Amino acid sequence: MKTLFKLPNLQGSNKRKNFLFSSLLLTSFCAFSQETQKDSTKVNQLDEVLVSAVRVTTQTPVTFSNISKEELQKRNLGQDIPILLNFLPSVVTTTDAGNGFGYSGIRVRGSDASRVNVTVNGIPYNDAESQGTFWVNMPDFASSVENIQLQRGVGTSTNGSGAFGASLNLLTDATSKEASAEISNSFGSFNSRKHTVKFGTGLMNDHFEVAGRVSNIQSDGFIDRASSNLRSYFLQGTYSSENTLIKALVFGGKQTTYQAWNGLEDPKKLKNDRTYNTAGEYVDDNGVTRFYDNEVDNYDQDHYQLHWNQKWNSNWSTNLAFHYTIGKGYFENYKSGEDVADYGLEPQTIDGILIDNSDLIRRKWLDNDFYGTTFSTNYKNEKVDFILGGGYNKYEGKHFGNVLWTRSIILPEYNFKYYDDFSTKTDFNIFAKINYKLTEKFSLFGDLQYRNVNFSANGNDTGLVDDSFDFFNPKAGLTYTVNDNNNIYFSYARANREPNRNDYESGNPKPEKMNDFELGWRYSTPKAKLNINGYFMQYKDQLVLTGELNDVGAPVRENSGDSYRLGLEIDAALYLTEKFILRPNMTLSSNKNKDFVFQRDGVLQNLGDTNIAFSPSVIFGNALTFLPIKNMQITFLNKYVGEQYMGNIDSKASKLDAYAVSDLSFSYEIQTKSIFKSIIISALVNNIFDYEYESNGYFYTFDDNWTDPSQVTTMEGAGYYPQAGINFLAGLTLKF
Repeated sequence: MKTLFKLPNLQGSNKRKNFLFSSLLLTSFCAFSQETQKDSTKVNQLDEVLVSAVRVTTQTPVTFSNISKEELQKRNLGQDIPILLNFLPSVVTTTDAGNGFGYSGIRVRGSDASRVNVTVNGIPYNDAESQGTFWVNMPDFASSVENIQLQRGVGTSTNGSGAFGASLNLLTDATSKEASAEISNSFGSFNSRKHTVKFGTGLMNDHFEVAGRVSNIQSDGFIDRASSNLRSYFLQGTYSSENTLIKALVFGGKQTTYQAWNGLEDPKKLKNDRTYNTAGEYVDDNGVTRFYDNEVDNYDQDHYQLHWNQKWNSNWSTNLAFHYTIGKGYFENYKSGEDVADYGLEPQTIDGILIDNSDLIRRKWLDNDFYGTTFSTNYKNEKVDFILGGGYNKYEGKHFGNVLWTRSIILPEYNFKYYDDFSTKTDFNIFAKINYKLTEKFSLFGDLQYRNVNFSANGNDTGLVDDSFDFFNPKAGLTYTVNDNNNIYFSYARANREPNRNDYESGNPKPEKMNDFELGWRYSTPKAKLNINGYFMQYKDQLVLTGELNDVGAPVRENSGDSYRLGLEIDAALYLTEKFILRPNMTLSSNKNKDFVFQRDGVLQNLGDTNIAFSPSVIFGNALTFLPIKNMQITFLNKYVGEQYMGNIDSKASKLDAYAVSDLSFSYEIQTKSIFKSIIISALVNNIFDYEYESNGYFYTFDDNWTDPSQVTTMEGAGYYPQAGINFLAGLTLKF
């Protein structure tokens, strides 16, 4: 499901007050116990150190992409962060509402979002239980991001759940010397709109800065009733001196979205009524089809972070962070013809008729807390860059559900509670990594991580769970610098990963293991940059998507035994002339389950090597940028995703067709000398060729043993998520 496994919000509790008081006290103590001298040129360098423990450079044998604030701003008109990253290598994105607002998802190298490790300033963001990332809980967060790094593959050791497809690290806004203010508004198709106000005091008394943002995003969505009403805030206080940076951050969001995760199974509607949404559909007493008004996902989430970065001398620096995330919310469903016993209700006899099925309205709640600390120590000289770091985090989640109304029976009490579960998860890790310059040409990389995970739950769905895992994740690599323009690298990484809550609901899952081999070449000159990377990811007990969804819309996974992903990634930036820049990328891959076993028509069959679900063998992206005049940029963007199977049995019914879409982006900054510092006009036309396509779907099988009781027949079904045709967004930003 989506909302059930999301992170936190607290309203007026003692926990929040105590946390804020402690944060302010610690900030004040640390700030005034440090030197008061300051070199302002070092402020941004100190900002970058906040994430240095989990990031890589060109001297690290890891393939990665960096995205700057400037790049994000040119396309940030309200769509979610995954959509803004859509044109990166090996990336596939999708959105429930069909237009990039509300719920969106990202896959990297065929791995879904639950296997992409996401951190914000080095703090884990993935939900501890589901391991998913719910960007809808942080609307317009791109407006408060300084830069993003996407590491493909296992990457370097980081905090939180293991990276089995990629690591995505976000650094929030850097400290600014000058005061600023900004008002940004955008409008577009499907009544989409974004309103953002930002401010920054600049450095006060050469040491202090306060900056913040509030945003409101609304959209009706391309799909019927797939509306979004999203509000968010970001507040940051900074103390900086020559060798000290202390940041206290509070940010969060409140979202209400009408559910659109059912997709479309009806082929006729997929062709002739692509916006149809079955969520909330029911038939009233008069036989009229209606839609429940409050079929919504409603969730609040707040994050608190406190960072202390200290440079002790020219070689040593440390980083210590505390974090607390709290949230509470629910999703509500109208359910038709439900077995009342499944909700702890007794069948009732009314007018002499035994009633054991009824339409009803249910509400599923999640109330959770996630808190902990991360730390790192860095030693650096001309030959050695050594980091010792780690973290300890704890999650506590209350899951409970209420029946609000039934059509046919009488509830024993108002807001009848039909389940009440509790789960906890602790995650401790410690890592040591080193980049050692052996010679002028050779650099050695080593990275050792120990991770301990404990998960317990007493859920109706999961049953009693009390699992503990100890993982050792070694990594090593070599970089050879050919000359100033070329380097070649090779790396090996071992990764382990625990199952998530949904996996326990589906059975008795095993932890998954992977060996990741990477070989790459980087070429860089002022006129051209080229990265070529080959990878072989060898899995044991990989938890692959089956294509099915559970009863709350969450994807179902299962261990597949032996499997692998073998691929080649190419991306480049070519400065063709002073006015034209070409940025193509391509991924070619083979993604296979080995000797996959499936029960069809009651008989267990070995299907041999099959394609891993949701893993296209071809992904192509391109951005052609035209710079006609100073401060104006026009970019033509293309994305092609090859055909993919939505299950692991290579069924034709599970095939998701290839698709290609093109967008056009425009940005022009007018620099003024009065009132405003600058005025930025931006526009985005998505899917300019009005192509009809589906970027995601689901596939399921079931055994029919009732039509002919003497035999079992395996039946197949599929659903799809249509995406919007041509649509636009236009924005105006005023900078003071």
